[in-house]
Amino acid sequence: MSVIQVQSPGLLTTVQDLGREGFGPLGVSASGAADAISLRVGNRLVGNAEGVAALEMTLLGGTFIFPQSAIIALTGSDFGATLDGSPLALWTSVQVNPGQTLRAGSTRSGARSFLCVQGGIAEKLFLGSASTHLLSGLGGHQGRALRKGDVLRSGPATAPFQKRTLSPRAVELLSPRKVLRVTPGPQSGRFPRESQQLFYGSTFRVAEESNRMGLRLNGPPIVQGSGGEMITEGVALGSVQITAGGQPIILFVEQQTTGGYAKIANVISADLHSLGQLRPRDEIRFEQVAWDTARSLLLEQEQLLTSPDLLVP
Repeated sequence: MSVIQVQSPGLLTTVQDLGREGFGPLGVSASGAADAISLRVGNRLVGNAEGVAALEMTLLGGTFIFPQSAIIALTGSDFGATLDGSPLALWTSVQVNPGQTLRAGSTRSGARSFLCVQGGIAEKLFLGSASTHLLSGLGGHQGRALRKGDVLRSGPATAPFQKRTLSPRAVELLSPRKVLRVTPGPQSGRFPRESQQLFYGSTFRVAEESNRMGLRLNGPPIVQGSGGEMITEGVALGSVQITAGGQPIILFVEQQTTGGYAKIANVISADLHSLGQLRPRDEIRFEQVAWDTARSLLLEQEQLLTSPDLLVP
């Protein structure tokens, strides 16, 4: 095993994989990478299985020392990363020599960057996953964000270094969106036509209070009809709840597993990775699509992600 020394953790850096599905009935949300596509692609670039644990950096990246050689890839947003002072390309596998230092600065584009290492970040699994669940303090590296002085271990090397990069076509097709496509939520019928027109016709701004539990939005109040209070029920990743004050909240990877707010819409699976790249003060809109369209878009995305042409030399 090799190690990675954390010289500076950045604003919020955690160990994340694809999460722990299936424990919602126990009150445990899946957690996992906020931008699962960036994680999956990064792991493929370094020769890992796509669900292997990596480091997720938020808004401001960290500084990491590699005492041993390693094969890495940075994906997601551009944090202006360097390796011993030389610019480090995104979406490309890189050979790191013993003693080199990777520094990532503040974001130049979206919200999160992922550092994938061949062999993955080796942490004890909790409910089958190494992902950090910050709210409960479980999983990942001691159940928390990284701190200065932490030492991480990576798994054994799986293959010799081979330079790969994400194809230009894939970069374009997988780019995060600011117009989020949604299907009707289970309580969409509670909202009169005027409220739905306002919801789909307005621009919303991501609030500073947003986090991995949910993205709070500021915009014109969306008023419900006179349907009375609803009973608390299970909620899904990407649900768009409307609070009593009329403001939307998009439930995210560390969401609560039940909720009592009406859900006007749900972000489609093909756009969930875009949520992970939204920063405070970003402006977004919603576009309603049919169920068949949502399924087709996800199928097209998965076909691209599994295509032999996804990565090029």
